[in-house]
Amino acid sequence: MSQAISLTFPDGSVRGYDAGATGRDVAESISKSLAKKAVAVAIDGAVRDLSDPVTTGRIEIITRNDDRALELIRHDAAHVMAEAVQEIWPGTQVTIGPVIENGFYYDFAKNEPFTLDDLPKIEKKMKEIIARNAAFTKQVWSREKAKQVFADKGEQYKVELVDAIPEGQDLKIYYQGDWFDLCRGPHMASTGQIGNAFKLLKVAGAYWRGDSNNPMLSRIYGTAFAEQSELDNYLHMLAEAEKRDHRRLGREMDLFHFQEEGPGVVFWHGKGWRVFQTLVAYMRRRLAGDYQEVNAPQVLDKSLWETSGHWGWYRDNMFKVTVAGDDTDDDRVFALKPMNCPGHIQIFKHGLKSYRELPIRLAEFGNVHRYEPSGALHGLMRVRGFTQDDAHIFCTDEQMAAECLKINDLILSVYTDFGFDEVTIKLSTRPDKRVGSDDLWDRAESVMMGVLETIQQQSNDIKTGILPGEGAFYGPKFEYTLKDAIGREWQCGTTQVDFNLPERFGAFYIDSNSEKTQPVMIHRAICGSMERFLGILIENFAGHMPLWVSPLQVVVATITSEADAYGLEVAEALREAGLNVETDFRNEKINYKVREHSVTKVPVIIVCGRKEAEERTVNIRRLGSQDQVSMGLDAAVESLALEATPPDIRRKAEAKKAKAA
Repeated sequence: MSQAISLTFPDGSVRGYDAGATGRDVAESISKSLAKKAVAVAIDGAVRDLSDPVTTGRIEIITRNDDRALELIRHDAAHVMAEAVQEIWPGTQVTIGPVIENGFYYDFAKNEPFTLDDLPKIEKKMKEIIARNAAFTKQVWSREKAKQVFADKGEQYKVELVDAIPEGQDLKIYYQGDWFDLCRGPHMASTGQIGNAFKLLKVAGAYWRGDSNNPMLSRIYGTAFAEQSELDNYLHMLAEAEKRDHRRLGREMDLFHFQEEGPGVVFWHGKGWRVFQTLVAYMRRRLAGDYQEVNAPQVLDKSLWETSGHWGWYRDNMFKVTVAGDDTDDDRVFALKPMNCPGHIQIFKHGLKSYRELPIRLAEFGNVHRYEPSGALHGLMRVRGFTQDDAHIFCTDEQMAAECLKINDLILSVYTDFGFDEVTIKLSTRPDKRVGSDDLWDRAESVMMGVLETIQQQSNDIKTGILPGEGAFYGPKFEYTLKDAIGREWQCGTTQVDFNLPERFGAFYIDSNSEKTQPVMIHRAICGSMERFLGILIENFAGHMPLWVSPLQVVVATITSEADAYGLEVAEALREAGLNVETDFRNEKINYKVREHSVTKVPVIIVCGRKEAEERTVNIRRLGSQDQVSMGLDAAVESLALEATPPDIRRKAEAKKAKAA
């Protein structure tokens, strides 16, 4: 006899259904139109096929315009792409095809790898398959049947995948018409629900299971959206991102390069190093008065990393070296530091500290090294050697909340100075694998939740959220994410509360009762990696850097040699005002000079001819603008000098002026 199932709907209403009722049955019981729009169902948050029997719990009917449907659309599109490939090239083996961020891919075993010319043919066939509107249906096979069927089809990679599935797990096979694949699901009701808002983007090689000892497969990347307008926006963003690629702009602007002899480390050119030092100088000024800048050793004995826990948690990502002594018993293992924390604890521990001295804030622009797989390296965004704008605050438990708020104000102020106004702050809570007692985690998370609520109250413009289980192994953390000019998000700053390292290293201060007390340690980074932050800036501004950041701020170009002497005078006046200036007195047409300097992203080109020399004026051309502005020399120098003044220095000058008034 069937048993009643109790389902709770989003509006709080509760309905009973017979055992065996499917998600489709539930949708149809509400309305025929809802059933027609439905693509899946969620029971207690877990997304399932519409054809699955429902169980007692909280139910949601998922339609195509639900955010959760996007992953289903992309998953189904990947299956349709695989079917299209096998229809066009029979004998091609299908391997793995997951949904990834912003799209999907599928790896294929094919005698000849795919080319970009193949993608339009595959897209055309995909549209035909989608138009067939074949239902997605699920079967559960035995392990033996699955291996036999795929072996008979010549799908040896699928046989390997079946062998890799743990015993006791169901082997699900999803059909779309006659075509089928091994898949965990879920899927939408039919191929027609995918729609035509999809695009195949690129081809690449990929080793089977990511192992270079395995055969090379041919990979196709694609993306899909619920609506064509969303796809169009995404493709526009990709085109913009390609134009803004910091690696290309870095070459054009002569900022840096990479080469095989130093994989993952930056070769800074003169202009690039100037920008880098501008960022560091700015950050130093922002920390002045609150932080002590320190410098810990680059190479430390492994015993220090064993004490910190990094040797056990992070050893595979560390650069290690064994130094042989006169006796083999004297051999020592050292590591290049991947982070600054242990060194800063040693500095804090050197000498007795009183509660009256707390908080103690130690900052370092520390050069750190982390081993990243070669395939993960990506320009300035992912390197093996980089500079961290790192700091550690040692404070009392009672000071923790105030310090986190002070750090937050500093981080947001820095981002505003660089033009980032859309910031999201998320609290990452305790992971499953962690150190420290639950009581300490409870205390830390409670304080940081209170800080997050205060931040929300202070500004409605700041978005906040929770990332369950994403905290560091030693404590919860805030993650600061920026949105750039074309809508991409970049996670940069962090604030991490740590009770673990001070305990491991025996760090303490003398409290008001003359007792030894363990401090709270707060890890703080604003830019994170200075190299990566510069890469983000280059792409955000498309190389059109704000004048105060630009490595070369002004080029003075003359129209005729008769104006060269005046051009030198203009350049010298600008240099005396503190600007980085070069001159271009070559015997070339002025339009040629302007075009050439525009390619290298010089923000201001000052043009001087016979008329300007006689009138003591200058003609100002801005990067990206066809307009020209004529100004008197003194006024131009004053205006450009003000614009080239870093925002923090400008604020101080304005505050001083206002106070004097």
